[in-house]
Amino acid sequence: MAKILVATEKPFSKVAVDGIRKIVEGAGFELALLEKYTDPADLLKAVADADGLIVRSDKVTAQVVEAAKNLKVVVRAGAGYDNLDLAACSAKGIVAMNTPGQNSNAVAELAIGMMIFMARNLFNPGTGSELKGKKLGIHAYGNVGRIVAQYGRGFGMEIHAFDPFVPTEAMQKEGVKVAASIEELYSSCDYISLHIPANDKTKKSINYDLLSRMPKGATLVNTARKEVIDEEGLAKVMAERTDLKYVTDVKPDNYDALQAQFAGRVFATPKKMGAETAEANVNAGLAAANQAIAYIKTGDNKFQVNK
Repeated sequence: MAKILVATEKPFSKVAVDGIRKIVEGAGFELALLEKYTDPADLLKAVADADGLIVRSDKVTAQVVEAAKNLKVVVRAGAGYDNLDLAACSAKGIVAMNTPGQNSNAVAELAIGMMIFMARNLFNPGTGSELKGKKLGIHAYGNVGRIVAQYGRGFGMEIHAFDPFVPTEAMQKEGVKVAASIEELYSSCDYISLHIPANDKTKKSINYDLLSRMPKGATLVNTARKEVIDEEGLAKVMAERTDLKYVTDVKPDNYDALQAQFAGRVFATPKKMGAETAEANVNAGLAAANQAIAYIKTGDNKFQVNK
């Protein structure tokens, strides 16, 4: 009997776990749970005989991969997968997957909520501003970006986007003004909602030069990854531009310094919370279970990320 291990330092909700169990056991597989573990050695022991592994933000390192003698597939329940060592997985012939789209609505709602939060002075007394009539720039028009655009349009915002991987015609059909370059997007929009992944090409790509192009009073919203921000460049431009604002659910390494210097213009949630809704928790968990089962049974690798 094939075995699926769900290893979650921060567990799925009971509803999600019950749903995962129904899927896994209904397929004739064994389900094993490793929840709230604090010692990485516990994961190494638990994964030793697993055929499939489902994680959230848990790190699947080369050491974990080496310990997993029977592992065929690992699924990250969520869109980002920088917690998976893709090279180690590929070297052992293990398919690595994510579950794109399952957390998208939760992240998109948070992005819009953060825009309102900053526009209304972090909910402190004083005259704020409205989103209506403002230009919203979507940096990466994928699953999340598309929904942010939809909600922004509902607030009466003018939607702009840049994504070299999405056909211009497809974005235009959805009422989006397509920027010819990243520089154009940042130069023309009052709000930039950031949705790019963290990889070798994007890390620290949101830098001083790009941020300094933003219009007066602009706000950068980051619900992606902290690694894509050049934090030194961010601090420099905010020191020079007292009108700029930055809000994120991925706390910068230099957050204390930013807060001390730019209080009222910088805000970060204590922990990453873009996908922290009950609905997203269930959706991602069930999708991960279905994908792990499908790969082991039929070889379906639709959402493989280490091709």
